[in-house]
Amino acid sequence: MIELFLFAIVALLFSYLYTKLKYLRLLQYAHIPQLPNHLLWGHLKTFGEFMQRGIHDRHPDKIFEEMWASLGRPPIMLVDLRPINPPMALISSHDIAEQISKPSKHFPLSTPKSPTWTHMIPLIGSTSILGREGLDWKDLRKRYNPGFTAQHLSCHLPLIIEKTEPFWTYLDRFSASGEEFSLETLISNLTFDVIGAAVLEMNLNAQVTDSSKQSEVIRLFRELVQTYNDDKNNLPWWIDPLTALKRKRLARRIDTLVKRIIQQKYIETKEEAEGNRSKSILALSFQSTEELTPQLLSTTSDQIRSFLFAGHDTNTSALQWIFYELSRTPRALKAVRDELDEVLGPDSDPLAISAILAQEGEHLLPCMQYINAVIKETLRLHPPASTVRMTEPGTGFTVRASTGEEYCLDGVIMYSCQSIIQRDSAVYGDTADDWVPERWLGEAAKDIPPSAWRPFERGPRNCIGPELANLESRIIVAIVARKYDFIKAGLGESVLDEKGLPMINEKGQYKVKSELYNTRRMTSKPVDGTMMRVKRVAKP
Repeated sequence: MIELFLFAIVALLFSYLYTKLKYLRLLQYAHIPQLPNHLLWGHLKTFGEFMQRGIHDRHPDKIFEEMWASLGRPPIMLVDLRPINPPMALISSHDIAEQISKPSKHFPLSTPKSPTWTHMIPLIGSTSILGREGLDWKDLRKRYNPGFTAQHLSCHLPLIIEKTEPFWTYLDRFSASGEEFSLETLISNLTFDVIGAAVLEMNLNAQVTDSSKQSEVIRLFRELVQTYNDDKNNLPWWIDPLTALKRKRLARRIDTLVKRIIQQKYIETKEEAEGNRSKSILALSFQSTEELTPQLLSTTSDQIRSFLFAGHDTNTSALQWIFYELSRTPRALKAVRDELDEVLGPDSDPLAISAILAQEGEHLLPCMQYINAVIKETLRLHPPASTVRMTEPGTGFTVRASTGEEYCLDGVIMYSCQSIIQRDSAVYGDTADDWVPERWLGEAAKDIPPSAWRPFERGPRNCIGPELANLESRIIVAIVARKYDFIKAGLGESVLDEKGLPMINEKGQYKVKSELYNTRRMTSKPVDGTMMRVKRVAKP
């Protein structure tokens, strides 16, 4: 009797668990379009199969795109990666992405961020503006918004220009030697120096060759970022606990150093005369601060770390792709150089251009319409990151597709996949996958819905720093684009004819031996660090 009773208990327990698992895996989100879902593995097995069909280290977004295309390109697709990650609704429609990011009755500051952002806490801190909600986020945004306005950033023009000098000095050296180099390394160092100057009005010495002379913050930050390079899918800490411990250790050291800098800058700000105060973003945030409390110090440290990471990371990726796309598109490179001739005059020497921009950049930079189109098109085709939102079960958050279907997305990660949204052929036509800056000029740009371009996201929770990113990119392109020819080495290298000249394809670009592609290293980056050679442009 006891054996029969135990058997019955086990059978009932098994039946309950099976029914529960079947509901969670197969029935709970059955209303959302999806590929066949395995009872035990969900879509992990499917994801692995698609990954095996192509280059293994390609960005996960590319794999999601292939899965989405095989399903018939629905506006939403469920991807169930439990237990590695919570179930995710891949958003491929700009209309639905807009519904998620805009304010609503239940969410006046837009849909909450997904808790998966906590993966980045070692980098940006637990009170980062990137993950705060409600009044906490609103107060942070109010405190730091003034430092990121176009009007305020114009005062940083001389500092940004000054930081470009080591960059083009390195280009001179590499053009003389003819050696290959990583463009990512040069640009990452440059963007670190720029964000350090803008946020802290501090020289981080990121571009100094001797690492012992670089700021310790930079050295530790690089080491911390490196721990994310092999983490392709935000894997939970328990899969690699040693890496998680290393991140925490490095984060504590960085936090201590940043707090020390903040305390010193706060003292300097309070001691400076009214007309001679620092114009850094940090100093501006202290304007109405009477006391640097421990809580404010901790919160400020998290924001500074967030700005250092995001402020250098996004432009590091974008500028690599800008120079690569220009290097393989002679039509666009000529248009950039012609525009610079018109706006800045014929002298292409970086030192002369730097002097002109330092004096008149505030008026000249807005005239660079084609360069702005180059930046915008690069961010469309190669967005560095996407947004991830989530609502609690029972909230009733529902989105509506353009075809009329409604989907309740409570309890599901909502991933607005920009690399799919911004290549929508219904918006961008037959050239959706092509790099065409001209689409952003004149009448052509008016046909593009604003919601279909979202590299800095949209709505109240849009990125705080697009003005700084755009300013920095225009300055760097303006200073070096006419002086240097970038030549891709390795992936993306041009096919040469019998005379040793690049061959043009039907799209007006140089044919390449193999395509350069993005991989995931926290954010999206060219897989090889964008190995380049560079040569000076011969004077006419």
